[in-house]
Amino acid sequence: MAKQQNFVEQIADIETNFPQWYTDVVIKTGLVDYGPVKGTMVIKPYGYAIWEIIQAELDKRFKATGHQNAYFPLLIPMSYFTKEAEHVEGFSPELAVVTHAGGEELAEPLVIRPTSETIIGTMYSKWLQSYRDLPILMNQWCNVMRWEKTTRPFLRTSEFLWQEGHTAHATEEEAQEETMRMLAIYKEVAEDCLAMPVITGRKTDKEKFAGAEATYGMEAMMKDGKSLQAGTSHYLGQNFAKAFDIKYLDADGALKYAYTTSWGVSTRLIGGIIMTHGDERGLVLPPAVAPVQVVIVPIAARKGNVMEVCKGIEAKLAAKGIRVKLDDTDNSTGWKFNEWEMKGVPLRIELGPRDIEEGKALFFRRDTLAKEPVALEGIEDEAEAALKTIQKDMLEAARARREARTTWADNMEDLAKDLDAGNFVKAGWCGCRKCEDAVKEKMQATIRIILDDETADKCIVCGEKADKAVIIARAY
Repeated sequence: MAKQQNFVEQIADIETNFPQWYTDVVIKTGLVDYGPVKGTMVIKPYGYAIWEIIQAELDKRFKATGHQNAYFPLLIPMSYFTKEAEHVEGFSPELAVVTHAGGEELAEPLVIRPTSETIIGTMYSKWLQSYRDLPILMNQWCNVMRWEKTTRPFLRTSEFLWQEGHTAHATEEEAQEETMRMLAIYKEVAEDCLAMPVITGRKTDKEKFAGAEATYGMEAMMKDGKSLQAGTSHYLGQNFAKAFDIKYLDADGALKYAYTTSWGVSTRLIGGIIMTHGDERGLVLPPAVAPVQVVIVPIAARKGNVMEVCKGIEAKLAAKGIRVKLDDTDNSTGWKFNEWEMKGVPLRIELGPRDIEEGKALFFRRDTLAKEPVALEGIEDEAEAALKTIQKDMLEAARARREARTTWADNMEDLAKDLDAGNFVKAGWCGCRKCEDAVKEKMQATIRIILDDETADKCIVCGEKADKAVIIARAY
């Protein structure tokens, strides 16, 4: 694709080098910088503002469903990880361990939390006494560390920010219901706020969380056709309850183990926004999560009363609750256009002396690059309506793109062609691990989600009767 502006020469071509395009965008738009320790990132104010908005959207939904925020320690005794065998096996390669403190070797090594099931399970075992204490519905906002070998800002870093919910219930049914309720909340935020359509469903046993009975995830298609696991919700059964002695005295006088869940999303969602909507000019942010929803760019700002009118528009938009920025810097108009386009601001208002004479301004939509004149009278209402339209259109465009690039394959040859074309591929799967491994080994792809509402006749690998229909994709 031809470079239309000089500034985009700073960004790799999205069509020919998507990975480098992504890295260029997150760095050059001021979302992050690299930390001094390999695999870490510094989230700069513009990037953190997006995270704060995502946090707020999730947090209000968590609290509306009865969850309370708490905080648990960063350091976890190594012995806690050995209590649940599958859990320690799954996380051992990623653990960062503290062996010395205060100039002395510790009696027991301490793990920097990669996730908090073990420490929270320990505390729940102390707090839970009676069936009257259930359910326990808690969430924490924190950082975690997983020592990753290959890293990329937001998508996979050694340290990242997330929320992790942890709940305990009296029955299997209640815990399962909680697992699915939180998955539904994740989907709502992904689609309604991030304009990122997702497919939800159960993960295979190979792909499930270490120590869970079942893991449910949401997968989103990025612009290069790869899948991003954007969030997971885990039904843990009684595995952690038995490992950490989470028991309660029931109404019938019997001592019983609780059923637990855990669920989380992270700053990886920001990477999902970038790769779902971005283009050759940089970021394209959905209005719901954009730190700046509208930027006002004065044209010939020193002439007439241009700045006065611009400030009036800024005040009207702010009164509507719109996150608005008036760019009153002395940078050139062209520079401002390029800068705010690269930063993905959903709507730009351009206003100059001639516009004022004609009683209008110009709207520029970042998602479609379309311009439209609007009357100055009632411009705040027009801006509010435009933002709602942009939000809706971005979701619909992303969903249409995914649907156009989702195919069915009945054999491995077609699967290879469809994956190489950057598609999500629906196929039959017999349910056996051997066939699942063959997909990964031969196609460098994985079964992302088991589809509940679709069936298939035969397994794409072995040709035997299919137990399930699945989505296969290459993934981040």
